[in-house]
Amino acid sequence: MSDVIAQIEGRIGCITLNRPKALNALSLDMVRALTRALLDWHDNPQVLAVAVRGMGKEGPFGAFCAGGDIRFFHQAAHAGDASLGDFFTEEYRLNHLIHTYNKPYIAFMDGIVMGGGMGISQGASVRVVTERTKMAMPETHIGLFPDVGGGYFLSRCPGRLGEYLALTGQLLSGAQAVAAKLADIALPSGLLDGIWQTLISSPFENAESVERWVLAQAGALTPEKLLPQPQIDEVFGLPNVVEILSKLESSNDEWSQKTAHTLRHRSPLMLHVVLEQIHRARQMSLADDLRMERDMVHHCFHLRPVADSETVEGIRALAVDKDHSPKWKPARVEDVDRSEAARFFVSPWPSNHHPLRDLI
Repeated sequence: MSDVIAQIEGRIGCITLNRPKALNALSLDMVRALTRALLDWHDNPQVLAVAVRGMGKEGPFGAFCAGGDIRFFHQAAHAGDASLGDFFTEEYRLNHLIHTYNKPYIAFMDGIVMGGGMGISQGASVRVVTERTKMAMPETHIGLFPDVGGGYFLSRCPGRLGEYLALTGQLLSGAQAVAAKLADIALPSGLLDGIWQTLISSPFENAESVERWVLAQAGALTPEKLLPQPQIDEVFGLPNVVEILSKLESSNDEWSQKTAHTLRHRSPLMLHVVLEQIHRARQMSLADDLRMERDMVHHCFHLRPVADSETVEGIRALAVDKDHSPKWKPARVEDVDRSEAARFFVSPWPSNHHPLRDLI
């Protein structure tokens, strides 16, 4: 059975990510299959809208997508495998295609939605979450940054929530995701099967009626704001990571201490890079943000020798050796060379040869 099941049912292009044992983590083949389906349906008059879901271990739904296949990243980086670059180029193209798609794209974000899973859902015209949704962009935990357009969509969260989520990788519930403007409607997971079946069996008149029907579903869960939003805005509105950590560590409340502890375990270098990413992306179009992130991800694997890459080391510690003790270089936020962080934003390609030069 394919890792991506794409078929037309009724007037809906149906996509099921079908790699449940890996929590539907995206491979290059999966990115290509998703892209192929969306391009095939783009001008097909039978397809009014697209619906995407993940396969859980016990059947449809229950898991959406845990992100990219980080073990592949680790192996490819050590092997000098050119398909690593292809993966990011093609994944970011897919993200752009979803954001700019000409038909409603409905993402059922049940269960785990992280990293690359956010990339194939944040551009949806309707983003459905549930009480089982666990949403995050936890890339600083592996010495990476929130890519797949993360700079674009996180920077557009209320206040300084984007900086907070990007730096800490904080997990959101479905109801919190709606409040953070990273989802449109939260529904009880028990309704999803029925909604999917109605989507594929109903004689919808047009694309707008599909979208309107999903958004009108009864039983929506109440949005739940992340607390403390004023404190998040105050702390994560500070201009640099050193000041953010200093503010947190000088405060005695539980949230500040817990947040500081989280940041002290992230890659110090990438914390500097990520804060700059969110600041820059707030003023960027999606296409420009994706071009910037393609530059950044190249540098994650090539700015230093592979053995000294923060990303390779972070993946090793989490997913390869599983010792959960990454050796970050440098070990402290205060010791990061700001000029090295700035180099992540210098493109390795002239603009007319950038791999995403044609995105608009």
